[in-house]
Amino acid sequence: MAKEECISQRNKTAGDTSALRNRKVFPSSEKTPSSPLSKGTHSQTAGHHSEDDAQSSNGTSAQCSTRGNNSEEPPSRVLLMLVVGLSFSTRLYKIADPPHVCWDETHFGKMGSYYINRTFFFDVHPPLGKMLIGLAGYMTGYDGTFPFVKPGDKYEHHNYWGMRGFCAVLGSCLPVFAYLIVLELSQSHTAALITATLLIFDTGSITISQYILLDPILMFFIMAAVLSMVKFNQQRYRPFSATWWLWLVLTGVSLAGALGVKFVGLFVILLVGLNTVWDLWRLLGDLSLSLVDITKHLLARVVGLILLPLLLYITIFAIHFVVLNKSGPGDGFFSSAFQSRLIGNNLHNASMPEYLAYGSTITVKNLRIAGGYLHSHWHLYPEGVGAKQQQVTAYLHKDYNNLWLVQRHGENESQSGTPDLVRHGDIIRLEHKETTRNLHTHLHEAPLTKKHFQVTGYGINGTGDINDLWQVEVCGGQKGDLVKVLRSKVRFLHRATGCVLYSSGKTLPKWGWEQVEVTCSPYLKETPSSQWNIEDHINPKLPNISLSVLKPHFLEILLESHIVMIRGNSGLKPKDNEMNSKPWHWPINYQGLRFSGVNDTDYRVYLLGNPVVWWINLASLGLYVIMVAVASVALQRGFSLGQKRIEDSHVLMREGGQLFLGWLLHYAPFYTMGRVLYYHHYFPAMLFNSMLTGITLDVLLKSADLLLRRPYSDWLQRVGLMVLLFSVLYSFYLFHPLSYGMTGPLAHEAGSAMAGLKWMDSWEF
Repeated sequence: MAKEECISQRNKTAGDTSALRNRKVFPSSEKTPSSPLSKGTHSQTAGHHSEDDAQSSNGTSAQCSTRGNNSEEPPSRVLLMLVVGLSFSTRLYKIADPPHVCWDETHFGKMGSYYINRTFFFDVHPPLGKMLIGLAGYMTGYDGTFPFVKPGDKYEHHNYWGMRGFCAVLGSCLPVFAYLIVLELSQSHTAALITATLLIFDTGSITISQYILLDPILMFFIMAAVLSMVKFNQQRYRPFSATWWLWLVLTGVSLAGALGVKFVGLFVILLVGLNTVWDLWRLLGDLSLSLVDITKHLLARVVGLILLPLLLYITIFAIHFVVLNKSGPGDGFFSSAFQSRLIGNNLHNASMPEYLAYGSTITVKNLRIAGGYLHSHWHLYPEGVGAKQQQVTAYLHKDYNNLWLVQRHGENESQSGTPDLVRHGDIIRLEHKETTRNLHTHLHEAPLTKKHFQVTGYGINGTGDINDLWQVEVCGGQKGDLVKVLRSKVRFLHRATGCVLYSSGKTLPKWGWEQVEVTCSPYLKETPSSQWNIEDHINPKLPNISLSVLKPHFLEILLESHIVMIRGNSGLKPKDNEMNSKPWHWPINYQGLRFSGVNDTDYRVYLLGNPVVWWINLASLGLYVIMVAVASVALQRGFSLGQKRIEDSHVLMREGGQLFLGWLLHYAPFYTMGRVLYYHHYFPAMLFNSMLTGITLDVLLKSADLLLRRPYSDWLQRVGLMVLLFSVLYSFYLFHPLSYGMTGPLAHEAGSAMAGLKWMDSWEF
């Protein structure tokens, strides 16, 4: 009875006093569809009025939400259970195959191991995804000992299925979330079913969910944020109720999760932010609300969507730093002060001479983030790259070849028992400890930074020439100031040419072992690239001091971590034999990714979307724009469309517009990125595209009565829907070996499971 009163109240608000209309709305039993595919499933949008925004938002209609009633009806529950069952079964099927490392499992599986072993490492993404992978492995018995050296390595007795299973479970939630989002937005079971079918039977979505990757974790939080946002929007007539707060908080938690996995989580934050701005603008126009009420709404959203996600995001990093407290392969990417907090690092609780002296053995670290240690090795620069002398580079890791001897100009040792200290303005030689060659520069151009000079190793056993001499300059210091280990920022000015030792941050080619270019810059402006600090300092003739006082506080290491991640992201380069693509490739399914295997004897897995699904999605983008344009013109000109068609038009424009914006925000920014891009970057946008396709095709099918009279229009709807579903299922049947693995002949060979299915030459299976 309460439900009927709510509906009656809403109809009065909309100005509908027709007795006939009231009879159509009240008997909810008459609106229960006999089949989830029947036209009756769409009738629940009767309560979805274009005048929603004119209704009270201060709680007076708190019990009269027009959405969500259908989700409680038995057909919806049956459909939801079917979606859940199919989604989980398609993702968990053959989860343990192949029993070897596939594609980026070599990175993220290894990072999960680092968490279990509490070993510090560097990655360009925030830590939440890897933390969860490590936790899943730990909880399912994985001991963190598998090395994850390269794709194809056999797991053997190591328990890897828990990490794969965790990612697959989160990936299984994506079609379910999409179903619920579309059902909530459109109030149409048909639209929700189309969306779920597209995602459940998409081979690409299955493949990317079945391995130890960040993508299913990222997409889980993105979809959870969108679902929570949509649910929160439907609570607008029940402000500050328990469910209102629940969905607001869940939205904030999901936003923190998305950003905590990858920085592309910023796109869904922007989507929710734009939705929130529009929501607040709507509230501002509600004259039934006082300024105090509006302020409460604003503060609630600030707390739930800004402060709470920020707190959770910072907490993720706090846990990350606490867990990873042992020295590891990521040390060299960070400052000396950062490294001093890591157990096992040579700077942790270390002691060394406080001031630089002649005769000391040192390492010299560039202050540019990921600038590296001054490094040399026996290899020479190749022909055509400056002088063919010994290479000098910057290396991001600890290494014996990072050690240099500080030698006095003109003599090798101090004449007294106590070494002389190096001061601001002194002229020194840096001799490479392993090769005994001097740090040297001349007027040959640098390998990559052509306006700079080449830096080499020259001479042997202390002999060289005038181009081996460098003047020490303490930044902000004056003549006679001492050089403090770790704390002093130092520049090395070349005496002969006047240039300054510089780490360009550019990665050398294979001949330079992909280490960082070191140059001598004629531009003398002080920048982190031209500033260095003395990190390791060995001199048995000098007293040592403890370095514990140099440990940075939490905010310092948090800021440094983000700078390193951002710069690392922008510097990503494609690897040999690894496919990379352009953003325009993605919506047309132009090129996939090889996850496992190359030859006919290998177990092959290939990441490629179901072609029918992806091309339907692509077509629906254009169809959506056309349908919105037609509907907008028709409404603007006041054409007589009928209440039901007007409601469908509003669903298409408003709710469909949210999904179109979500697709755009998760796709368009990649055109502006300078880093290397891959096919799998499109999958978050593909989720929004599939949801938009569900709503677009549903409205299109319901427009069949523009062509035919009933019951023929109903038949056309059903036939159209069945053709669509059959096409998706049959395409999945044809292409499912790409996801679940195949052996034997390749696609272009006779007897292949994929014979005749290489519809595009760019597909490489």
